[in-house]
Amino acid sequence: MKKYHLYRWLLFVLILLTSKIYAQQPPEVFKNPILSGFYPDPSICRVDDTYYMVNSSFEWYPGLPIHKSKDLVNWEKIGHGLCRPDQIKYKDGLNNSAGIFAPTIRYHKGTFYIITTMVGQQGNFIITAKNPEGPWSAPMWIKDAPGIDPSLFWDDDGRCYYTGAGIIDGTKKEWPGKNGVWMQEIDPDTGVLLGEKKQLTYGHASNARWAEGPHIYKINNEYLLLIGEGGTGEFHAVTVFNSKKLWGPYIPNHTNPVMTHRHLAKTYPIIQTGHADLVQTQNGNWWSVMLAKRLTKNYVTLARETFLAKVIMTQQESGVTPIFNPGIGLLQLEQKRPNLPWTPVPKLKERDEFQNKTLGLEWNFLRSPREQWYTLKDGELEIKLRPETVNELVNPSYIAQRTRNFSYQSTTKLSFKTKKENEKAGLAIYRKTGNNYQLLKTKDKIVLIKTYQKVLNGFFEPELIASIPYSKNNVVLGAKVDELDVQFLYGENETDLKPIGAIQDYTIVSDEVAQKYNGVYVGMYATSSGKTSKKSAKFEWFDYKPSN
Repeated sequence: MKKYHLYRWLLFVLILLTSKIYAQQPPEVFKNPILSGFYPDPSICRVDDTYYMVNSSFEWYPGLPIHKSKDLVNWEKIGHGLCRPDQIKYKDGLNNSAGIFAPTIRYHKGTFYIITTMVGQQGNFIITAKNPEGPWSAPMWIKDAPGIDPSLFWDDDGRCYYTGAGIIDGTKKEWPGKNGVWMQEIDPDTGVLLGEKKQLTYGHASNARWAEGPHIYKINNEYLLLIGEGGTGEFHAVTVFNSKKLWGPYIPNHTNPVMTHRHLAKTYPIIQTGHADLVQTQNGNWWSVMLAKRLTKNYVTLARETFLAKVIMTQQESGVTPIFNPGIGLLQLEQKRPNLPWTPVPKLKERDEFQNKTLGLEWNFLRSPREQWYTLKDGELEIKLRPETVNELVNPSYIAQRTRNFSYQSTTKLSFKTKKENEKAGLAIYRKTGNNYQLLKTKDKIVLIKTYQKVLNGFFEPELIASIPYSKNNVVLGAKVDELDVQFLYGENETDLKPIGAIQDYTIVSDEVAQKYNGVYVGMYATSSGKTSKKSAKFEWFDYKPSN
């Protein structure tokens, strides 16, 4: 009998161990995008068995978000390239979707380099670091470097070359949308351009539009130039050019475009693919990161996201030719993952209770703060009321994070009291100065405000959608987004939230309506509406919960 019970016990242990091992088996596939929400213009590099990626950030600060991964699928944010006031200032007046464009990250002999453009201010610059988590150097501004989207390439002899998007030979107006890629040697440690500039291409065809985002690679003793074309819209594409010599000529590959969804319009769930970068794994395999957009009910509400595609390098008549997602040729929402050790990373917390001394890496500001207008103390985030508003090209008292899902609910607990009509605090969903929602506590009300800019550069006026009397100091404010609808909520506690106003149109922050390069954010907001104030608003916690 004892032996029987021993057998049963051993069988039970074996089942438990088998179940545990089975549960820990890594998945065979991964899901795109690998970075959800506003993460456009990805650039990637590998150091040993670790991958690093950087993205555009436009007018949002800190700028240049940096992620790392061991498996190309699970990415952990480790810092920002621009996160100190002494590095760079995003000045008031910096327009919607101006700021930090299309960075490139590279590693050479113990140093990480990020080269990028500050549109609306000083142009192109390089920052460096020994550790990608930082600290990153002050910008080295590059003189006489016209255009955008710079990249760095080191040849076998150790010399470094700058490639950028622009026309340097005076032929820009030859056809509508004509742009090109030019190259010049550079000292990457000083930012000084050396020697002569040379125009490498204007695009893969005689009427190609908006050649940009260039990267050069040396593969099989051949130079491969990869660029984005067609503009970052419905005609976006990736094209390549081949050359036996560094300085060219760079001949358009006959397979171009090597990646595009332009021929599918909105008949496919992923659209507007382009602006790619390539990386070779430690196993010798090739993968590409690129931007694309996902549709929900025929709208784009998450802006440009980062996707991953398998690449094989073939040798064809044109030379080295990358084949994206062989046998398919399109980005996939799900596909077989890279042959790399599965390495999960910590998930973002749904609730931030502000227990740390500094804000988490997911939090951003509009343009760079000129002063410290918020504090973290005793488990609360205290935000000063300042004259600036989210409807101006300034740095308002707004702390927000990227939206990452088609459907989600965000809530926050606010403590705020005022006797003045101009003083307000609460929750805001923001795409740009002319396209946002604000759910705010005022002197004696909860108000819902909508700002809807119907056409680009058109006049806009904030509109009061709903107003409900409310006299208590504490309130929970929320927004429940269901694809193209958003219902705003309020209540004394999070278990008893009531709707305020009717269901609202979430498409006002979509690409189709807002028409800008940046993405959608949700966060905490306080303002004194053009007047000085000594007041502050206290936030006990903030929730972001995906619904899909």
